[in-house]
Amino acid sequence: MQTKIAITSIASVSPLGNETSKIWENYLNPTPCFTETTFDGQTALGAFLAADARQTIEALRQSDTKYKSLDDSVLFAITAARRAMQNAGWKKGDHFGINLGSSRGATGLFEKYFRDYLETGKTSTLSSPTTTLGNIASWVAQDLQNDGPDISHSITCSTALHALVNGVAWLRSGMADKFMVGGSEAPLTPFTIAQMRAMKIYAKENQPFPCRAMDFDKKQNTMILGEGAAICCLESGEEPNALAYVEGIGYATEVLEHNVSISAEADCFQKSMKMALQHTPLSEVDVIVMHAPGTKTGDITELRAIQKIFGENLPLLTTNKWKIGHTFGASGMLGIELAILMMRHDTFIGVPFTQVPTQSKSIKKVLINAVGFGGNAVSVLLSKA
Repeated sequence: MQTKIAITSIASVSPLGNETSKIWENYLNPTPCFTETTFDGQTALGAFLAADARQTIEALRQSDTKYKSLDDSVLFAITAARRAMQNAGWKKGDHFGINLGSSRGATGLFEKYFRDYLETGKTSTLSSPTTTLGNIASWVAQDLQNDGPDISHSITCSTALHALVNGVAWLRSGMADKFMVGGSEAPLTPFTIAQMRAMKIYAKENQPFPCRAMDFDKKQNTMILGEGAAICCLESGEEPNALAYVEGIGYATEVLEHNVSISAEADCFQKSMKMALQHTPLSEVDVIVMHAPGTKTGDITELRAIQKIFGENLPLLTTNKWKIGHTFGASGMLGIELAILMMRHDTFIGVPFTQVPTQSKSIKKVLINAVGFGGNAVSVLLSKA
């Protein structure tokens, strides 16, 4: 990396809660965060926001008349962004950029408005401005009153890590000194669940560990959706309040045979990991936070890609989707949060139903992976501050 990039804060709302101490406490607890709920008459598992996080969201919704009409995905982002800005010591009016994204955006509102349209032939005046994908970043900018560029994008499930890569590019270019990046997702809606079931990748069994992410011998797909947002603050140079440093970034795509396919050895991940690690000896990577969505193909192909890069000397491998599900566009940044917490506490959080290896050394460098439909892979290497 030409310029040292510091992560000076990270904040989230998720099934783990919205306070750092509580989030870490929940990571130490091997119980997953799934509940069974009815979606349009059919039951399905989902990882909903923790009770304290949901109370925070509802308080925000009632705090301003304008916020009552916003989608959960926007309110999740505003909540996480406020805390991230506060923790970084940034203030309203400061010059910093915002790059936030989502895979699906305002899914809940879109389904509501479209259902109303089918029933009445009419729709609300707010149906357009509150369902545009860009309204996540724009509402966060309105709330924080930043003096800088505001960018929104969707690159499916790698959205949050693409936002981080873009923020790094802005900082390295000298066009900005500070950037807020991340992702937000509220996908626990009937149509979204139906879409995942149509692809036959959604978990069917409610068992002690229903999402078998990183179970490389599973015979069926076990992906479960979760909701949440995670946002971090990036700054150029060494900072006294740095939580971690972005040591390497990598990104790649691959030619697909099908809309949701990935090559047998995840060529996109091999390329993104090589790019992120080009200035780092492989032996220095202590942990990899895998994308591992809990699908048969997704999990094993990523493992093969890691094996191609690292050979027999694999770092410790983990994921958080067995616990909080797949949060689509927010998932990569929630992986960043897990990485920072493991480095901060020098404690490896493994997957309890796998053979968890013994931690033999301090956790100083963690590689985080994410990939989405379209073969868009991102890998980010963090080092301990």
